[in-house]
Amino acid sequence: MILAIDQGTTNTKALLVDSEGKPRARASAAMRVTTRNLNWVEQDPDDIWRSVLEATTECLRQKPGVAVAGIAISNQRETVVAWDRQTGESVAPAIVWQCRRSETICEQLRKDGLADLLRQRTGLAVDPLFSASKMRWLLEDIEGLQERAQTGDVCFGTIDSWLIWKLTEGRVHACDASNASRTQLLNLERCAWDEELLRIFGVPSAALPEVRDSSGCFGRCSGVAGLNDVPIVSAMGDSHAAMAGHGSYVPGTVKATYGTGSSLMTLLPHRGTGANGLATTIAWSLGGKTQYALEGNIAMTGAGVAWVGEFLGLAKPVADAARLAGTVSSSDGVYFVPAMSGLGAPHWDSQAKGCLSGLTRTSRAAHMARAAVEAIAFQVRDVFEAMAAGAGCELPTLCADGGATRNDALMQFQADVLGRPVVRSGCEDLSALGVAWFGGLSLGWWKSTADLELLPQEVQSFLPQVESDERERLHTGWKTAVSRARLRESGEGL
Repeated sequence: MILAIDQGTTNTKALLVDSEGKPRARASAAMRVTTRNLNWVEQDPDDIWRSVLEATTECLRQKPGVAVAGIAISNQRETVVAWDRQTGESVAPAIVWQCRRSETICEQLRKDGLADLLRQRTGLAVDPLFSASKMRWLLEDIEGLQERAQTGDVCFGTIDSWLIWKLTEGRVHACDASNASRTQLLNLERCAWDEELLRIFGVPSAALPEVRDSSGCFGRCSGVAGLNDVPIVSAMGDSHAAMAGHGSYVPGTVKATYGTGSSLMTLLPHRGTGANGLATTIAWSLGGKTQYALEGNIAMTGAGVAWVGEFLGLAKPVADAARLAGTVSSSDGVYFVPAMSGLGAPHWDSQAKGCLSGLTRTSRAAHMARAAVEAIAFQVRDVFEAMAAGAGCELPTLCADGGATRNDALMQFQADVLGRPVVRSGCEDLSALGVAWFGGLSLGWWKSTADLELLPQEVQSFLPQVESDERERLHTGWKTAVSRARLRESGEGL
């Protein structure tokens, strides 16, 4: 079997996948996230590694004597780790993708007129989400780090490269193309680090990992019980791996992963420019051939429901808020825009603020909870429509995955406001499954993505059930709420 490791923001999962492409064992380990300062989000790299060992050990325990043919890695993206090349010890906490501490650096890049160049080369807008400004922040903040990075004594990497380093006991410093494309240092056209971008961000090339295909050998594991000499056969960012796990590899396939935040991705027939507030990214690289995609990231979807649950003082914020939302059939005109840390795609407005509107004397806590759930679907529609305008091909359905998709009411509402079928994956670990399938390509279990399309899929479809007039009425109310959330402190008022 292939052991797939899905290292996420709040937990690490391990999945054993057999040669028929089916999951056979699963384990998870919780992760800690810390916020030392306002808008700072950090994790301990050693805690990340601990969670990987804990999850993999438990997963292997469930299948005693299993022959592990390969290790596959999917991971939270954009998060940056820096470590000493000789000792393997981290030199600072990992800066998590949600962290906004590098906003000042990004603002200066905009003032210097570099936004267009960065978008043209990398497909990405200037934003603290991406890894490059986080690396620059570390280089400026830690005394002597710039010099150590310049000589190659310090390694920088995304989470996949950190895990590959740890699994190979420091013999391999590499990442895959999908993760590299999220750093804002990769030239999308050449699929290689860009020297001009490295100079702009002050990141020495000696500190960066080698960029490789998403499917292929990244080295062999050593020093981990039960995994010695097992090859690492694939690596992908979690959103890209989930895309692969849906089993459709043709342009026009679009998926949404519903989690703490949400990511929509659609495969492109050729490299685009990232218009309409979306990013152009690399979905994956196979056999030296790059598959491009359009992507839109939403910062707060599940996190918005959690915030409302906490605001209402619920014992289990997410589960109880979802349960409360289910006690009413609609939000009754209440809209919640979860812009507590600004708005992502397609608006990219870091100054937007959270907004609750449409309250009346009959509004209750259940309507607020329902509005938080519905906000997920509205935000997904906004990104989907931007994709439909920029993809250059038809987007007939939405493939859905992630924890929040277990909510049938959300999936039905998503189909209703989108006006298209929503096809929900029955696999709760789709990122791990997708990267395992790409690992199987490396091992020769399957010859091409055409073989992967034939693997069994458990799905459920939700069809639109409201008339177009009602759909547009609901969406008009949402757009009005978003416009209120985007008002500045410039004398404008509600």
